[in-house]
Amino acid sequence: MTNPSLNGGRAQAPRWTREQIVEREAGNFTLPSYPGLIVKDSYWRWPERNLAGNAIDFCVQVLGLSFHDAMRLITSLP
Repeated sequence: MTNPSLNGGRAQAPRWTREQIVEREAGNFTLPSYPGLIVKDSYWRWPERNLAGNAIDFCVQVLGLSFHDAMRLITSLP
């Protein structure tokens, strides 16, 4: 999965297919394109990289968006 594209200053929400999201035990989910990344509810962690956080942190630290682009992305989601 690549970073979401920015269209006219608005970030487009990344879309993952059901095949790209793997449900694990205890309500955890993984994305094979990001080995070791674990997502649960509104929190994520990536133990191998010593990273963790909320949705804004995910957009900035994992997807590589600026804080402002992350805020635009999150606030534009339905």
